[in-house]
Amino acid sequence: MGDKLLMVGAGLSGAVIGRRLAEAGHEVTILDARSHVAGNCHTERDAETGVMVHVYGPHIFHTDDEGVWDYVNRFADFLPYKNRVKSTTQGQVFSLPINLHTINQFYGKTMRPDEARAFIESQADKSITDPQSFEEQALAFVGRDLYEAFFKGYTEKQWGCSPTELPASILKRLPVRFNYDDNYFFHRFQGMPEDGYTAMVERILDHPGITVRLETRFDPAQADQWDHVFWSGPLDGFYGFDLGRLGYRTLDFEQFRAQGDWQGCAVMNYGDADVPQTRITEHKHFSPWEEHEGSVLYRETSRECGPDDIPYYPIRLVEEKALLSDYVERARAEQNVTFVGRLGTYRYLDMDVTIREAMTAAETFLSARAEARAMPAFTVDPS
Repeated sequence: MGDKLLMVGAGLSGAVIGRRLAEAGHEVTILDARSHVAGNCHTERDAETGVMVHVYGPHIFHTDDEGVWDYVNRFADFLPYKNRVKSTTQGQVFSLPINLHTINQFYGKTMRPDEARAFIESQADKSITDPQSFEEQALAFVGRDLYEAFFKGYTEKQWGCSPTELPASILKRLPVRFNYDDNYFFHRFQGMPEDGYTAMVERILDHPGITVRLETRFDPAQADQWDHVFWSGPLDGFYGFDLGRLGYRTLDFEQFRAQGDWQGCAVMNYGDADVPQTRITEHKHFSPWEEHEGSVLYRETSRECGPDDIPYYPIRLVEEKALLSDYVERARAEQNVTFVGRLGTYRYLDMDVTIREAMTAAETFLSARAEARAMPAFTVDPS
């Protein structure tokens, strides 16, 4: 006889954990406050144009984890997709990430890779030997010109503060390439599910041992009705935010429509500080194997997350980390509750990492049950 298990949240974490534990013979119930599964990677067909829309902003699948790639391909047909981002800044359009074409176009030169590498090194601020802030990291990487064109204004808009206040670690995942490769990601496996992410998650949840209840909120006071609870909601939300709220940035999406091809690419960043949006996304370009006359686009702007907003990006500055440690200490004392996913561990996670961590959490639970051990509150250290 299996345990009665509850997943709070029908996003990737809840779905992947729930599927594995249902396959192992447990009775799984999944609750979600929204009217759909798949969390923030929810996709749906636009009724007017037929375009597959990424409702909470674009999600592009990319990974080097072959096990995760095999897993998602069990539940969806992934078609090739390369993310080629453009940026409008200082009156021109450039390719991102910064590559040899970007550098030559920006400086009006025709440099070869070794020449460009030497040139950028000459632009970099050599006096910064141990970068502490985002700004110092950028200046040490590429110098002031490229920093101000591509990073400074965009970062101020995205994070709502000066790049001097952000840690250098945020910039460590933005590459500079000295060739003409404009593929935004460098992972071996990249693609998009042909029928969208929601259809993929629905297939993961399609198991006789899983019951899904949408538009249903969970009351943490009811946790003892289950043998174990996996919570993928906000960590502070489990406690009613009674110690204070962890800081997030949220996004506002202004939808507009056009006929034909409006901007010629899926993602156009706006690097200038005086342009309010961080980017415009044109969603039919996320499914390049489809053809649509009409187009659905979103202007995306970032702001501080309020109590009624959807939390997107954890801020994780000094104040938030102190509050996080208080919540984590409290959570570790919980019996039969495990905190998972982006919100449950207050970390920015790509989809492949979310899935891998969910797979690990499920296996940890099965091992704990087999060995009569307690399941930990976290299978990944949130700090």
